[in-house]
Amino acid sequence: MSLIPWLRWNEAPPRLSSRSPAEMVLETLMVELEGQMREAERQQWERSNAVRKICTGVDYSWLASAPRPTYDLSPGERLQLEDVCAKIHPSYCGPAILRFRQLMAEQEPEVQEVSRLFRSVLQEVLERMKQEEEAHKLTRQWSLRPRGSLATFRSRARITPFASDIRTISQDVERDAPPPPRTWSMPEFRAPKED
Repeated sequence: MSLIPWLRWNEAPPRLSSRSPAEMVLETLMVELEGQMREAERQQWERSNAVRKICTGVDYSWLASAPRPTYDLSPGERLQLEDVCAKIHPSYCGPAILRFRQLMAEQEPEVQEVSRLFRSVLQEVLERMKQEEEAHKLTRQWSLRPRGSLATFRSRARITPFASDIRTISQDVERDAPPPPRTWSMPEFRAPKED
């Protein structure tokens, strides 16, 4: 038994990738697409073998397996998908993959339909990102908006029940009218004037 694996504790820790998060998201999503395409191709091949076995009644798959034709994306379609993948934020990569796998399990599409399904999932994620960004922008606007607090309101206007410095419409209309005589049953309260 060698002790070399035990002595590797003093080696330098593995370096973090120098790739940007956008590149990692792009690679992760494209690897997921290729893996799902291979899986869809395998399932399609198994279904065609099962149908052939039912029709002929004999299974010769053990004798010789013919090379399976592989489906590949066209370069233009691949570039378009990479362009859409590059727009996905890293925090949305996992939910996009989960949604894609869920749709693949539900629909079991043919190999040619996988890229279309992948594109629709990416569009859903982009729409959700845009909606959440707009909602975040609105909440940020509301949180940064200056608010009138009760303390500033209290300092601007002093509210007293009988004497008020706030002018009203009725005071403007009755400005020229002589003051009504004071009712003797009510004491007169006046707010102290601050100089």
